[in-house]
Amino acid sequence: MTRSSMKKNGDLEEVTSKNWEFINMSADEEDMIYRVHKLVGNRWDLIAGRIPGRKPEEIERFWLMRHNKVFRDLRKQTKS
Repeated sequence: MTRSSMKKNGDLEEVTSKNWEFINMSADEEDMIYRVHKLVGNRWDLIAGRIPGRKPEEIERFWLMRHNKVFRDLRKQTKS
């Protein structure tokens, strides 16, 4: 998974999700994410609004890392 993001100087830089650090959430935060996601889907801004101190990007990254096969495989490798 690759995305582009804007650098401060206006140039685009490629961001590879494989280089993301794992997002750690508390059990309460995870529960809230799953419950709200069930209601509103991938509306990360709405979900983040229910969890103090979390940004929509963090919630989306957490979700993708939990539900994407590539990241599941990476988690298994790091646990071994």
